[in-house]
Amino acid sequence: MRFVTVRDLRLRGKEIWEALRAGEEAVLTCNGRPVALLVGIEEGRLEETLRLVRRARAQAAVSRMRERARELGLDRSREEDIGAEVRAVRCEQRSQR
Repeated sequence: MRFVTVRDLRLRGKEIWEALRAGEEAVLTCNGRPVALLVGIEEGRLEETLRLVRRARAQAAVSRMRERARELGLDRSREEDIGAEVRAVRCEQRSQR
């Protein structure tokens, strides 16, 4: 995987697009920090690719939440306690509307 600066993208755009079309991936950086992942998309597969990327991001978020719950000991919460917490949050949200 290559790292590409915003400047590189401007100056060597054609080369980068060709690499993406060939199946390579690139990380777009700004001031040395990653800001985006560039991946090539096959023609006619935009929606499928977006769905897969979104699914992967959601799975990563769930994994982070589970890890955090384990760190806090919340993975041992009883189902009744979880239900009560959900009801309390929903009630609070309704009162704020």
